[in-house]
Amino acid sequence: MMTRHSGMIRTLCSRLTSLVGRRQLDADLDEELRAHIDFALEENLRDGMSPQQARTAALRSLGGMTQTKEAYRTRRGLGWLETLVQDLHFGARTLGKSPGFTAIAVLTLALGIGGNTAVFSIVNGVLLNPLPFPHSEQLVTLDESKPNFPQGSISYPNFLDWQRDNHSFSSMAIARSYSFNMTGRGDAEQVNGEYISPEMLSLLGVHPLLGRSFMHEDNQSGAGPVALISEGLWRRKFDATPAILGQPMTLDGKSYSIIGVIPASFHLHFSNFREQDVYTPILQWRNPYLLNRAFGLGIHGIARLRPGVTVEQARTDMDRITRNLALTFPDADKGIGASISPLQEQMVGDTRPFLMVLLAAVGFVLLIACVNVASLLLARSAGRSREFAVRVALGASRARVIRQLLTENVLLGIAAGTLGLLFAAWATHAGLKLLPAALPRAEEVGLDFRVLAFTLMISLLTATISGLAPALAIRQATPHADLKEGGRSIGSSHQRVLGAFVVIEMAVALVLLIGAGLMTRTLVRLWNVDPGFNPHNVLTFGLSLQPSMMNASPERIRAAFRAVDERLAATPGIKAVSLMWGAAPMGGDDEQPFWFDGQAKPASDQDMKQALSYVIEPDYLRIMQIPLKRGRFFTLRDDEHSPRVAVIDEAFASKYFPGQNPIGKRIRTSDTGNVVEIVGEVAHVKQWGLDLDDTQSLRAQIYLAAMQMPDSFIATTPSGSSMVVRYEGNLAAVLDSLRRANRQMSSEQVIYGDQTMESVISDTMVSRRFAMILLGAFAGLAMALACIGIYGVTTYLVSQRTQEMGIRMALGAQRRDVLALVLWGGVRLTLIGVTMGIGASLVLTRLMHSLLFNVSPTDPAILMGVSLLLVLVALTACAIPALRASSIDPMRALRTE
Repeated sequence: MMTRHSGMIRTLCSRLTSLVGRRQLDADLDEELRAHIDFALEENLRDGMSPQQARTAALRSLGGMTQTKEAYRTRRGLGWLETLVQDLHFGARTLGKSPGFTAIAVLTLALGIGGNTAVFSIVNGVLLNPLPFPHSEQLVTLDESKPNFPQGSISYPNFLDWQRDNHSFSSMAIARSYSFNMTGRGDAEQVNGEYISPEMLSLLGVHPLLGRSFMHEDNQSGAGPVALISEGLWRRKFDATPAILGQPMTLDGKSYSIIGVIPASFHLHFSNFREQDVYTPILQWRNPYLLNRAFGLGIHGIARLRPGVTVEQARTDMDRITRNLALTFPDADKGIGASISPLQEQMVGDTRPFLMVLLAAVGFVLLIACVNVASLLLARSAGRSREFAVRVALGASRARVIRQLLTENVLLGIAAGTLGLLFAAWATHAGLKLLPAALPRAEEVGLDFRVLAFTLMISLLTATISGLAPALAIRQATPHADLKEGGRSIGSSHQRVLGAFVVIEMAVALVLLIGAGLMTRTLVRLWNVDPGFNPHNVLTFGLSLQPSMMNASPERIRAAFRAVDERLAATPGIKAVSLMWGAAPMGGDDEQPFWFDGQAKPASDQDMKQALSYVIEPDYLRIMQIPLKRGRFFTLRDDEHSPRVAVIDEAFASKYFPGQNPIGKRIRTSDTGNVVEIVGEVAHVKQWGLDLDDTQSLRAQIYLAAMQMPDSFIATTPSGSSMVVRYEGNLAAVLDSLRRANRQMSSEQVIYGDQTMESVISDTMVSRRFAMILLGAFAGLAMALACIGIYGVTTYLVSQRTQEMGIRMALGAQRRDVLALVLWGGVRLTLIGVTMGIGASLVLTRLMHSLLFNVSPTDPAILMGVSLLLVLVALTACAIPALRASSIDPMRALRTE
């Protein structure tokens, strides 16, 4: 028998030598070794050896085969490249033999990689990519710093002085958004426009698709009206005709000559500037206050720094200029400074904190995915321990075995990265479509080279991290013991590692769930804040009178608005109508400088007292349902022929008339200097948002009667006024009725920009809502992965302890005892993870402080509620393998090896 056995060993050695250089060497070698070791063990047992003696003898009989495959390759001159190819081929074959394991591992990693890639593509597009303009690092925004407004609008005369006297900028430009009533091209339509100075487009390096940009000659008094249009308007209204140049376009009843087309690729958002349908030179704006140094009129600027000039140097330079202007024009420029910020920083705004929170959250999801796959790999490596032991016993170094294992992991990572990239492309598109207004620079978010490199990097990194646990297990393995055990059991060290993985998953999932819970409670708290009015069934929209009214007298304009009020109020579904100029709740702001009657007029507007100014009509209080605290509100008798009156809010009264009755008090406003009597007091409206209003320095509010406004103000209103109505019934039907009634008044009169007040309030919370949705999605995914992980680990451990369960039940243990044993094992790990997660959340959730409102990062209700939820879900996940364990047949379990 021994002679026969020795002959077979010599035959094996001969066959091993002949196998060197073949592409399937690894797989064939392992199959040969298994077959012949089994044969040797069988022969030794037949010779009467004990099982331990048989294993030892079989292993000793293979001593002549201790030359490893690496030695054969070296002797035959095979290089590292061929070794790598063979490792990859063997790894692919090994993964292909376990399609279920491979699919689960790839899908788990793909979810984590895809989520990280999607969020990183947003961070990359919004925060990391440079702006799409030449030398964008030189671009800065310009604003006037004023009392209560660090980034206020710029008066046009001040801009001209800044432009002339500065030494820091190579170019400087301004812009002011506007809405035009476009007629003569089908139905009358309101188009978004922008008044700009001639330098704007050249400063940004934007070149027209057709035609030319503005020249300084276009921005002179008496110059012919010219306009640039967007590519979208060119295609929509002019059929993309190349003969567009020189064609007329009627805006607000005035004919403009089209001189160029701006490409659709132009995107720029800062202050109130947006890419628009129409651009015209700013001096073509018919506003009587444009050349008044005391009025900013919503104008904001942009500039390009000279090469080598820093932002700080530019600020110093502008401080010099504004000080000189304050000395020269103290009545208008006293207290006025210049505010300069990098353009990219201004565009990003307050999105950076919540993007960083989301990036951290999705990183936690990836960590859970890695831990899940590491658990799978560790359990799988335990089943392959005999294979690894044989290879080591034959002379292969542990490093060689680990390298092969890591090669398999890299293949998993590459497959997961490819699938994750597809998932990321879909998720990014869906996320931006869901809430496009939540992000600046949304049009620049996509899968560019940096995102692809990031995906490749995290794919390889996750594969390596996932393979660390089984690799370390191989380093600590004892081949002799593994051969004796036959690879059919898992050691206590492996059990501890798997338990640690479950703890990590639970801790990380809990942190994400707490973050999502805090954001959810924040939104609930915000929705419960009283805005000071009732937004339900309130609709706002813009109204542009027919072009013939653009140059009409103030009397005709007032008459036209009264006719609009009467016609719209008679529309089915409309309960009340009011004009709304000046400030709008949680919308645009407008300030009214004033001083008290009987006191000397202050030297400048900046020395005057300030209040937010709402210019409205008598039904406004009925529409908004703002509580009247004392006195009266406006009536139809408060018109242009009666003494001017005003209504103030509680904040105005408490600030300027503390402990007094303000009714009958008199003030003077800066627009006319005429006396205005206070006739009523109403509740405060949260102008600056549900969360920020109480933190603002300017909160006092004053209501002025629309028909009592000065003629110079009335003359500016026909081209774009706001209306607010309270309606009942179906909103779509009400809008149809309003548009039909408006067309009956004039086919050239336009209603546009309709929005409910509920959506206005909702828009103020868009960033928080976006963060809550994504955090909730990632937290749900993390909880699902964590529960899948604890289910998989519990199932595997139960399968490894089948014989133990059988012995317990054979010795008298009840099924409920086995059920409790398995459940307690899972719950114990979950409780440890929850404890660790609560400790980590106490630190990490503080990073979300700027996103929260009236919610503590350590809110006990959230901590306890989320912890209980996770424990219950984990308990459910453990229940399935626990029930399976409790139903084991003791006799069958005892026969299991």
